[in-house]
Amino acid sequence: MLFQVAPSHLPDSLIMIDIIAFKGNITTYPSDVIVNAARPSLTGGGGVDGAIHQAAGPELAKECKKFGGATTGEARITDSFDIISAEKIIHAVGPVYWKYTPEEAAKYLAACYLNSLDLSEGYNSVAFSGISTGSYGYPLEDATKVAVRAIRGWSRLYPESSIELVTLIAFTQKELDVFEQYVDY
Repeated sequence: MLFQVAPSHLPDSLIMIDIIAFKGNITTYPSDVIVNAARPSLTGGGGVDGAIHQAAGPELAKECKKFGGATTGEARITDSFDIISAEKIIHAVGPVYWKYTPEEAAKYLAACYLNSLDLSEGYNSVAFSGISTGSYGYPLEDATKVAVRAIRGWSRLYPESSIELVTLIAFTQKELDVFEQYVDY
């Protein structure tokens, strides 16, 4: 069973956030906030994490170092530095899928989305990369279900939030196909 943050019997009319899927580069996508699939050290790495750190420039690494890292499920917010298409970057540490039961992994992954949305309050748009779906091994379809349920659940809990749009950014066509399937799930 996947983690849900709000009772599913609440009406969809309480969901005020639009969720869309887009294929592109998260470092150039126009959004108030972008969410990085970060490593616990927050120091950059491969994949989207490395791309965001490279695009933001060396000041991002300096600011991230001040946090001393983050644990699985946690998120931290920084300026976007040289990424001009966003104002802020949120660094969310997703679960390494095989280290947990599927239920535990789902709870940690949902926490990434919930904590990121909490930190995004005050902004209108948030763009997420596929947290934990790369080298952390979370099956894309399962991760997308958790993400969409978490976003919708958060929206039900905070119907007067400033956040109007959440975009799931796909790097590949396969990701886009899965994201589009579950955006209307």
